[in-house]
Amino acid sequence: MRIGLLAIIVGIPLAWHLGLTAVAYWDAGRVGLEPQWKWAAITFCIPLIGFFIYIFERSELSYDPESDPYRGHNVNIHPSRVDDTSLPSRGDDRLEPDLEETDDE
Repeated sequence: MRIGLLAIIVGIPLAWHLGLTAVAYWDAGRVGLEPQWKWAAITFCIPLIGFFIYIFERSELSYDPESDPYRGHNVNIHPSRVDDTSLPSRGDDRLEPDLEETDDE
């Protein structure tokens, strides 16, 4: 009885873990995430979370900038926050708030 229970408790999660590693290895070669062994190693060394890392990285391959709702800094702002200034981001060519030219001068 104890051996059967131990086989279920250890065997089923181990089978899932090895299966997810094999799927990551197979799919990485199919979609072009090279090297395949790197994604299999990440999935194997970081159980379950490694597979989600692979899935998120794989989803970046199908990014279409034309369908991105936030392209061009288009973000909906609540009317109560309109006067707030945004933090500059990478590639932002706007002047900082204290450096902007004013019409008062």
